[in-house]
Amino acid sequence: MSDALITVALVEDNPGLRRSLETMLNRAPGIQCVGAFADGEQALRELPALRPRVVMMDINLPGMDGVQCVAHLSRDLPDTQIIMLTVYDNTDAIFESLAAGANGYLLKPVRTAQLVVAIKEVVAGGAPMSSSIARRVVQTFKKPAAATAEIPPLSPREREILDLLNQGLLQKEIADQLNISYWTVQTHIGRIYEKLHVHSRAQAVAKYLRQ
Repeated sequence: MSDALITVALVEDNPGLRRSLETMLNRAPGIQCVGAFADGEQALRELPALRPRVVMMDINLPGMDGVQCVAHLSRDLPDTQIIMLTVYDNTDAIFESLAAGANGYLLKPVRTAQLVVAIKEVVAGGAPMSSSIARRVVQTFKKPAAATAEIPPLSPREREILDLLNQGLLQKEIADQLNISYWTVQTHIGRIYEKLHVHSRAQAVAKYLRQ
């Protein structure tokens, strides 16, 4: 295998699309698809042995969703670059994916040329995104500076939990790490949402990153 060959794995539950993407990748010069998985659980079991340089990840998967799978993979395979490949273009999906550890975000359908460029870009240290996604990310951060001054202070524990959310940890993992109950974490997150005037993890993380 050439050192220049970029190994890629797919996590996509649609069998027809999975086969199509696999064929598309294997026909692209300098790229080899080393694995294609129908769900996150199978991907987590087999990807550590394959150690692909890039993983293309769907969000809407049976069982564990793509965002949860990314959170695990970004810790198990820190050198592997993960690009979301999904139909979801809402702000929550985007920021939850990025907070979990994704390095890029592409919208389906995707052409071969776009996919190849994105793979090479992420390997080179970039963060490939569909243009509409990149614009949405920029717009999220273009908020009046005065708005952040109105945010009431978070307690040390709330800041600690928000920082762990930003790292992509799931609520159960936060509970285990802090040695508190799952329901205590839920209560703290509810207070964080209330103080930040947000309604989701993605919005809370975005506001946290702007401060």
